[in-house]
This record gives sequence, C-alpha cells and structure tokens, in this order.
Amino acid sequence: MSLNRSEKQAVIEEVTGLAANAQTLVMAEYRGITVADMTKLRVDARSKGVTLTVLKNTLARRAVAGSAFDVVADQMTGPLIYGFSTDAINAAKVVADFAKTNDKLVIRGGATGGKVLDVNGVKQLASIPPKEVLLAQLLGLMQSPISRTARVLAALATQRGAGAEAEAAPAEAAPAEAAAA
Repeated sequence: MSLNRSEKQAVIEEVTGLAANAQTLVMAEYRGITVADMTKLRVDARSKGVTLTVLKNTLARRAVAGSAFDVVADQMTGPLIYGFSTDAINAAKVVADFAKTNDKLVIRGGATGGKVLDVNGVKQLASIPPKEVLLAQLLGLMQSPISRTARVLAALATQRGAGAEAEAAPAEAAPAEAAAA
C-alpha cells in the first residue's frame, strides 16, 4: 500500500530523527527471510538498542540527506533493512551475528562517523568487544605496572628482612660462645 504525501513526510521526519541520534547505520538485504526470522532479528535488535526499519530507498535517501550517513545514499538500492544505533557497534553486531546464522540476510554496508563501511568494515566493527570488556582490559593494563612494582618491592623487603635476620643470628651466637669458653 502506498503512502500519501503527509505519511511519507512523517516517515522521513522519523528516520531523520533516528539518523540524527545514531552513531552507526548498517544496511542489509533481507530478500527471502521468513517473517519468524525477521521477528527474531527485530527482538534481538530492540533488546540491544538498535532500531531496524524497512523503508523505500528514496525515502531513506531523503531522510539521511545532510546527516553523517549521506555518504552511503548511493548504496541504498534493492530491498534493504536499515539498522540505526546510538552505540557505535551495536547495529553492526546485531546484523553481523544474525547474518552468521541466516545466509539470506546479506550485509551491504554501512556508515559510522561520516565514513563509509563496506561489508568487511561492518564485520570488523561487529568484532570489537563491548564497552565494558574494553574498560576492564584498560583497567587491567593500568593496574599491571603498579602491581608489578608492589610485588618487586615486597620481594626486596622479604630479602632484606631475611638478610638482616641472618646477620643478627651470628652476632648473637658469638657472645654466647665467648661466655661458654
């Protein structure tokens, strides 16, 4: 069913709002996917903060005009599903993970930060660990030198403590031997 002019304008405004708040756009061809599989994809996307939408490509081009995603307007051809996310990697992760299990979803490309992503770029973006993991790794790297320094200082302290006890033991034994003689 075709949309009238005011409905088309409402769709364009909605997608323009999505594009304005999003960091990443991923496009994938969905030809041949069953409704049940598409529902699973949408549920997974919603749970991760990704908005998936199917649009006419002319409406999508008008919606992203003037935004950071304008760089991929020429790739908007064929039956595409558009994934927008405010997190830099979630849209790529959702689409790439689903594409691994469903060969009918074909990643076509995307954009992040005003830069065009090809299929491999989307897959590389999807392979980045989540923010929490990256922060934990960074914290581990920052703690590593401090903990190593603490271990070295503790080892030096135990060595000096053992050396001081060894020096004190012969000094105490010498007066006892002199008194016995």
